[in-house]
Amino acid sequence: MSQEREPRLKPIIEGAESLSLGISMVVAVLIGVGIGLGLKHLFGHAWLLWIGVFIGIAAAVLNVYKAYSKQFKEYEKLAQEPRYQYKRDLEKDALEEDEEDFGAKKY
Repeated sequence: MSQEREPRLKPIIEGAESLSLGISMVVAVLIGVGIGLGLKHLFGHAWLLWIGVFIGIAAAVLNVYKAYSKQFKEYEKLAQEPRYQYKRDLEKDALEEDEEDFGAKKY
């Protein structure tokens, strides 16, 4: 057998990673709120709570960006597979036909 076998649990792990995105967003915001509350109680300034909230929201956005980047790389890799090349070829042919129509005037 020259091909490597894919682990049986791989789809389950990939699914758990997708589900964990929502959980990580909530946890990031909660940790930010916790940091803000800690700073508020430590220093006594109410506006420090909002800094913690913004830190949590920024961490959540960063988590979404990282997940998007990972999925985009997977999409690009999938788009290079031969079984999906026909769609790109069809789009390329359609663009060439459109360019030909604009070049010549028909009376």
